Amino acid sequence: MDRSLRNVLVVSLGFLLLFTAYGGLQNLQSSLYSAEGLGVAVLSTLYGAMLLSSMFLPPLLIRTLGCKWTIVAAMSCYVAFSLGNFYASWSTLVPTSILLGLGAAPLWSAQGTYLTTVGNAYAEKAGQTGKDVVSRYFGIFFLVFQSSGVWGNLISSLVFGQTPTQGPVSEEQLASCGAQDCLMATAPGNSTQRPSQQLIYTLLGIYTGSGVLAVLLVALLLDPLGDAQPRSEGERPSVGCTLLSTFRLLRDRRLRLLVLLPMYSGFEQAFLAGDYTRSYATCALGIHFVGYVMICFSATNSLCSELYGKVSRYTGRIPLYVFGAVTQLSCIIALLLWRPSPDQLAVFFVFSGLWGVADAVWQTQNNALYGVLFDKNKEAAFANYRLWEALGFVIAFGYSTFLCVSVKLYILVGVLCASMLAYGAAELLEARGLAGPQAVEATGPAEGGETQTKL
Repeated sequence: MDRSLRNVLVVSLGFLLLFTAYGGLQNLQSSLYSAEGLGVAVLSTLYGAMLLSSMFLPPLLIRTLGCKWTIVAAMSCYVAFSLGNFYASWSTLVPTSILLGLGAAPLWSAQGTYLTTVGNAYAEKAGQTGKDVVSRYFGIFFLVFQSSGVWGNLISSLVFGQTPTQGPVSEEQLASCGAQDCLMATAPGNSTQRPSQQLIYTLLGIYTGSGVLAVLLVALLLDPLGDAQPRSEGERPSVGCTLLSTFRLLRDRRLRLLVLLPMYSGFEQAFLAGDYTRSYATCALGIHFVGYVMICFSATNSLCSELYGKVSRYTGRIPLYVFGAVTQLSCIIALLLWRPSPDQLAVFFVFSGLWGVADAVWQTQNNALYGVLFDKNKEAAFANYRLWEALGFVIAFGYSTFLCVSVKLYILVGVLCASMLAYGAAELLEARGLAGPQAVEATGPAEGGETQTKL
C-alpha cells in the first residue's frame, strides 16, 4: 500500500473512533440533558469556543506542533468532554465543552492541511492532477469518517434500548411535535423518560474508550509531515503574523463570498443534531430511536461522500452543489408540512437519509473547494472554514431555545438560498480570474514540503 494512502487511512480511522464517541454524545445532548436547557447550552458554548479558536489557534498550533501532534492534542480535548459527561452538570459540561471547542478548529484545520499536503505530494510523484487526488482522498476520509455516526448511534440505541423509555403517545403530544414544536428546549416536549444512570455510565465508558483509542492510533501510526521542523529566525513567521493570517485571507473576494457555505453547513448540522433529534424523533418515537434514525443519516452520508469524490472528476463541483441544494431544500419544505407520528416510522428514516445525501455534498465539496482555491494558504483557509461553520452552529444553537421549529426551517431556507447565490458569484470570479489579493504574505513562507492545496 502506498504510504500516503496509508496515512490517509490512519487519519480516517482515528477520526472514526473519535467521532463514534463525540457524534453519539452530540446527538443526545438536547434530549438527555433537557433540564434548564443544559444540553443545548452546552452545544452552543462548544461551538462558541470553536468560533474563537478558529480565529487564532489553528495556524499557530500547526506551525508550532505540526499537523500530527496538533491532531493528537486536539483529540485529547474530545476525550475530556466525554469524561465530563460522567458527572453532567453546568460546572462540568460547560468547561469541558469550552475545551473541546478550543481543540475542534485546530483538529479540523490540521486534518485538512494534512490530507491536502499528502494528496498533492502523491499527485506530483504520480504525475496526476493535484485537485483530483485531493478530492479522492477527502472522499475516502469522509467515507470512513461519516460511518462514525453509524457506530456511535448504534451503540447508543442498543444501550438505551435495553429498557425502552417511551410510553403511549397522546394526540395532544403529537400535535406539538415536528414543525409545530414551540415548547422550547427547557420544557418537556413528550413523555420520554431519562434512561437509568447505569445505562448512561455504560454508554459513556464505551465512548471514552473509543476516544482514547483514537488518540493512541494517531500518535503511534501517523507519519509526521515534517512541518514542525525548526527554522531559522528569518524563515519563521512572527506570532502576530501567524495569528492574523486567518483574517488577512479575507482580502480575497472569493473567500468573502464563500463564507456562507460553511456557515450554512453549521446551520443545517445544528438543526439535525439539536432539533430533528428532539422535536421529531424523540418527541414522537422516544430517545432510544434517536440513534437508529441518525444511523440512516450517517450511512447515506458516508456512502455519498465516497461517491461524490469520484463523480466530481467527471461532473465538476457545480452540478453537485446544485443537487445538494435541491435535495436539502426539498427536505426542509417537506419537514414544514409533515406531522410526525409513530405510525409513519419509515418517514423518519427517509428524512434523515436524504439529509445525509445533501450534507455529504457540503462536507466533501466545501473542503475540496477551499483547498483548491486557497492552496497557498492552507492553514488560514481551513481556519476560516471552521470559523464560519462554528458561527453557524453558535447562531443555530443560540436561537434554538426560543424559536419554533417552523421558524428555524424558514431560516434554513433563507441561508441556503443566500449561500448558493454567493457560491455562484465566487465561481464566476474564479472563472474570470478576478479573485483579488490572496494575502500570501500573511502566512509567511510555506512549510517545508507543503506547497499545494488544502481541504
